[in-house]
Amino acid sequence: MFPPVTLDVAVVGSGPNGLAAAVVLARAGLSVEVYEAAAEPGGGARSKRLFDADVIHDICSAVHPMAAASPFLRQFDLDLCHPEIPYAHPIDEKTAAIAYADLDRTCARLGTDGARWRRFMAPLIEHSAEITEVLLGDLRHPPHPRTAAYIATRALAANSFKSKEAAALIAGVEAHALGKLPSLIGSGIAVLLTHLAHSTGWPIPRGGSQRITDALVADIEAHGGRVRTNARVTDVRDLAHARAVLLDLAPKGVLDIAGRLLPQQYRRALENVRYGPAAAKVDFLVSEAIPWRETELGRAGTIHIGGTRAEVYAADNAVAAGKRARDPFVLLSQPMTADPSRGLPGKQPIWAYAHVPHGDPLDPTAAIIRRIERFAPGFRDTILASRAIPARDFEAYNANYVGGDIAAAAVTLRQVLGRPILRWDPYRTPLRGVYLCSAATPPGPGVHGMAGQHAAERVLRNEFGYRPGRTKPVS
Repeated sequence: MFPPVTLDVAVVGSGPNGLAAAVVLARAGLSVEVYEAAAEPGGGARSKRLFDADVIHDICSAVHPMAAASPFLRQFDLDLCHPEIPYAHPIDEKTAAIAYADLDRTCARLGTDGARWRRFMAPLIEHSAEITEVLLGDLRHPPHPRTAAYIATRALAANSFKSKEAAALIAGVEAHALGKLPSLIGSGIAVLLTHLAHSTGWPIPRGGSQRITDALVADIEAHGGRVRTNARVTDVRDLAHARAVLLDLAPKGVLDIAGRLLPQQYRRALENVRYGPAAAKVDFLVSEAIPWRETELGRAGTIHIGGTRAEVYAADNAVAAGKRARDPFVLLSQPMTADPSRGLPGKQPIWAYAHVPHGDPLDPTAAIIRRIERFAPGFRDTILASRAIPARDFEAYNANYVGGDIAAAAVTLRQVLGRPILRWDPYRTPLRGVYLCSAATPPGPGVHGMAGQHAAERVLRNEFGYRPGRTKPVS
């Protein structure tokens, strides 16, 4: 005897995608509950006061170009702070590449590559909304030929820059792919993120990434939904009281709660999903701004510490091969450059992670400090406190980060087009009424909520009979 259906939709996991799905479904008039195993919602968008009551640290994601550009998150009145310099990249002790929000200023600093940078960026900036909609779409519908041409030609030309500054600006963004470089996927990520630096920006939420989560939770509750914390789901059958279930889980998590019920072919496909290289993170509390040799770096929201393009590639290729890089790529955020409310004079948060092999157990603190010190001698002396999360331990913070893979599955060409497995509808599972909505589905990682929106739209259509123009479900 099956239990009575008392709920329209259950969502497992309260990361940005799970919450986005819940928002869409609650706004449609359905009864929705979100089940979160942790003590607070948010997944990769959470903030804490780690060392001092006056200083807010982002525990995972910190800088949000996707949030500013996302068609879903643009519906919310998010208070996003924009640094004058979205990102920068120290190359050696004398040289740093700077990506200003202002395109003209960036081109002027790039010298001989300035005109090439402008030709590369200008069409992307002009058609940014179309390009973002395609790259954050479900990857199942062909884009307008013009938009496809802009994306393809720029991806192929991403490595054509000759100056070490322009090449480093591209390479540092390519490294966000967390995999072997150069690659088509890395170039595609560079096309998206580099042009956003000159359009919608690389902002920092005022008060921390948790504010994005708070906005989504408030919207769910305003439409009658509920977010339950400390509510771990260990078997999808425990949600039989819901007409539909959405899983904001990595493939491993899906297997944990539903593996025994899945058809063998689908189960094996999820078991064969590859996880990628990892992030190992350190939160620092410092007494003053980082003492960069190049003072412009002190005004950037994000710093890519990777050296030359060749050095970035060498480090990430070593990690992709399962080896620790001698000089790992480090991504660093200085939130108070854009949001002074995050700390106080004499107490500032610094966020940093290094690329390391999957599941690496090593504490990254010494390696990250050494990388920063190369370009900011004296940084070590400003540290008041620090906390590290090795790659191996990231999964305890967020179960979707298997082995420290913060993308929820390796970002390879095959696993982008077939994410998590190759199906026309990647969100729908073979289990009746059960859908996937995590970063392991298109369009992939990032705080944008689009995977949740795409999955929720399918639930509305398939399970509740919504069609364009119809505002009420089929009973």
